[in-house]
Amino acid sequence: MKTPFKRIIAACAALAWACGFSALAEEPLPDYPYSFSGSVVASYESPTLRYTVESFDYEDAACYVAKLWMADPGRQIRKGTANWETDLELPSEMAEDVLGAALVINGSGYVSPQFPWIPENYPGVSEDYHYTPLGSLTITDGEVFRNLPGVPFYGLTLQADGLHMHVAEDNEDVLAQNPTQTWSFYIECPVIRDHASILDPDWRFTSSRAIRTIVAKMDANNYITVTVTGKPRGLTMAQCVAMLQTLFDPEWAYNLDGGPSSALLARGAEETALTILHGNKTKDTDVMAFIELPGGE
Repeated sequence: MKTPFKRIIAACAALAWACGFSALAEEPLPDYPYSFSGSVVASYESPTLRYTVESFDYEDAACYVAKLWMADPGRQIRKGTANWETDLELPSEMAEDVLGAALVINGSGYVSPQFPWIPENYPGVSEDYHYTPLGSLTITDGEVFRNLPGVPFYGLTLQADGLHMHVAEDNEDVLAQNPTQTWSFYIECPVIRDHASILDPDWRFTSSRAIRTIVAKMDANNYITVTVTGKPRGLTMAQCVAMLQTLFDPEWAYNLDGGPSSALLARGAEETALTILHGNKTKDTDVMAFIELPGGE
């Protein structure tokens, strides 16, 4: 999470961190054998990163699925951020700080004067958290920006082997896993675990239609992101979980921020600029980006 004076330093630190890992210890798994395909609207092909972004309709909602293969997800998933406790930025602006970003989605939910809600078990008042992400633990490029003792962590971490989903875990147990990045939102946002639904039936978004951004793990090298647009009215979380299980059957799935915060940006391997496929209309606190292995390893 950058401060106003750390933009360049953070970019250099992220590159140094990414390049510091040793070569791949195991042979990567192949591309996942998906049984469902939509209409390809964007794609990327390289020795270490491949993806297709496909459009499809589900329950009358226009959606996108990005099917990603990465040779080493722990080094190829990155985070771009706004300025900690200072402001928010458009996803496209934060993506500029991620060297080589090839696919970008919006990330954590956040606290701001417009969205002041914080959980009851957070110490202090809403103003203490303005312009920062939700979540009891916030880590960016290995630096801990927030650690609320006694408040369980619900969210995602990036570790050496890729993304991990956490449900009500003690912060110290999470930190012991040496995460380098976090993304977080509401405590109900972990929605699939071990291929089974853990969606809270009493959560208000379970039965309310909205725009969604979801990330899910298929296996060690394959992930998907799902963007549910507002055309015409989005999907309920119950519909999203049904769609994920029916079409993709991921190991786990996590609901990132959605609504007006939703964004999906992509560029081809021969292109230099990201194209906005969806959203990027409002400012957020962070993004999740996917890159090739540093140095073309």
